[in-house]
Amino acid sequence: MTRILGIDPGLLHTGWAVIDTAGSARHYVASGVILPKKTGELAERLAIIFNEVSKICDAFSPNECSMEITFVNKNPTTTLILGHARAAAMVAIAVKNIPISEYEPNRIKKILTGGGHADKTAVDKMVRILLPMANPKTPDESDAIAIALAHANTTNFAKFMK
Repeated sequence: MTRILGIDPGLLHTGWAVIDTAGSARHYVASGVILPKKTGELAERLAIIFNEVSKICDAFSPNECSMEITFVNKNPTTTLILGHARAAAMVAIAVKNIPISEYEPNRIKKILTGGGHADKTAVDKMVRILLPMANPKTPDESDAIAIALAHANTTNFAKFMK
C-alpha cells in the first residue's frame, strides 16, 4: 500500500488530500483546505502553509506527495506569490523526506478525465466517481484529490509497464 498526499498550492487556499493506493484500488483517507489569513504579512501566511502541511504529514504519514506545477499567469506578481506558497508546502514535505512528484494542470486533467482542457466541474465529477467517499467541499480540495489520483494512476501504470 502507498499513501499519497496531493497538494494544490495557493496563498489563499491550499488544498490537500490523502489517499491510499494498492494496485488499482484507491481509498480516500482525508482532505481539506489550508486557509491563511487574507490580511496577514506574506511571511506569516507562508509560515501557516508550512506548519499546516507539516502537521498533515505528521498526522497521515504519506509515502509520496504529488503537487501541481505553477504556470505563469498574466500577472507576474501573482505567479511569484503562488510560487512562494508552493515552495512553503514543498519545503514542509521535503524536510520530512517524502518524495515529491510534480504535474502540470493539463496532465492531471487528462489523466483523470481524458481531456487536458477539462473544466473544474469535470474534474470534480471524476473525483466523486473515483472516490465516492471523498465529497470535497471546495474546488481546491477537489483539485488536491485529483492531483493525488493522477499520481496514483501514473505510478501504477509505470509499475505495470516494468
